Amino acid sequence: MELSGRIALLTGATGGLGRAIAEALAGRGTKLILSGRKADALEALAAQLPGDGHRVLPVDLAEPGAAEKLAAEAGEVDVLVANAGLPGAGLLTDFTPEQVTRALRVNLEAPMLMARALFPSMLERGSGHLVFVASLAGKAASPRTSIYNATKFGLRGFALGLRADLAPKGVGVSLVSPGFIREAGMFADAGTPTPPGMGTSTPGEVGEGVVKAIEHNKVELVVAPLHQRALAHIGLASPTISALVQSGSVGQKAGQAIADGHSLDKR
Repeated sequence: MELSGRIALLTGATGGLGRAIAEALAGRGTKLILSGRKADALEALAAQLPGDGHRVLPVDLAEPGAAEKLAAEAGEVDVLVANAGLPGAGLLTDFTPEQVTRALRVNLEAPMLMARALFPSMLERGSGHLVFVASLAGKAASPRTSIYNATKFGLRGFALGLRADLAPKGVGVSLVSPGFIREAGMFADAGTPTPPGMGTSTPGEVGEGVVKAIEHNKVELVVAPLHQRALAHIGLASPTISALVQSGSVGQKAGQAIADGHSLDKR
């Protein structure tokens, strides 16, 4: 898909990854509908982006009915980039039932419902693209992230299934799956370093990955160093091996550091 002149709805726009995605899309001439929880931050981002015609739609996707409301207010769009997400880090018993519901709603239910609301008009036009920002956590599980893993495994399965339904009808569906990201994402938000020796990618690389996924109709685009990709594929192919590796001290310490950093941020 050629992005110049298209209209894209981007959720989670004011986070580190969201800003990078917004900049990459705007740089291709896309008009953006920016969504997030903070109206002031959205307005500031819209003013900084190249091009004109950008809009903001503040919303908390954890609230019941918010995803459908956002899709209705956005109107007809050419692209959906479902990027909003909650960390879901910690032991399952650390979460209240309400916090579990919020994580599932933001990370999995909202992207599904927004896609449901938006793709019928894309089908009528015979053109459109849905991008779901997942994670390598959707391929291999890790300690203290059972809820996050559940949402990303689920999002990956949903996107792949939806692509099979829509691809013959001219609407693309892509997954963009980042690995460890410096300056943004779960580790940066938790204020803890990424595991040593694993390497990192930048938010800008994620933004360019989203653009590439749309322009070339990629099934899944992984943004991570080669060895991270290999380990994730091993985890997907052999959960037994993955479980043995993750049970080691490095995996346990990294998982606990993320959980501690997000202990007050389950929202």
